[in-house]
Amino acid sequence: MSLHRKARGITLIGFIIVLAVVGFFVYLAMRLVPVYLEYMNVVKSMEQVRDEPGLAQASPEQIRRSLSFKFSTQYVADDAIPPQAIQVVREGNAQTLRIRYERRVPFAYNVDLLVSFDKSVSLSGGAGD
Repeated sequence: MSLHRKARGITLIGFIIVLAVVGFFVYLAMRLVPVYLEYMNVVKSMEQVRDEPGLAQASPEQIRRSLSFKFSTQYVADDAIPPQAIQVVREGNAQTLRIRYERRVPFAYNVDLLVSFDKSVSLSGGAGD
């Protein structure tokens, strides 16, 4: 019978490395989750505008006003979406609302994360991509 047992478990150095990797991904999530939650609120606002009765025949300015009101009820910051990122395109009888923007999130020192969003919604009733 041997008196030596095989050691099991993780060493202190191994634990610190695992902790550093997990910490990195937690910090990454802490920086990106608010941006994606805001994007989900932008999409919800666009869908609410799409579902408004009579807005399919509205002018682009009326659509922008309605969207701005929806942004305020969905807690989308006024400066989050630049006005030039919102496009209302009329093709024949149908209108499409498109929002395309980028968010730059500071990550660490001089490293930023750049997140791009592009969403279109057909105002004649169907959703786009």
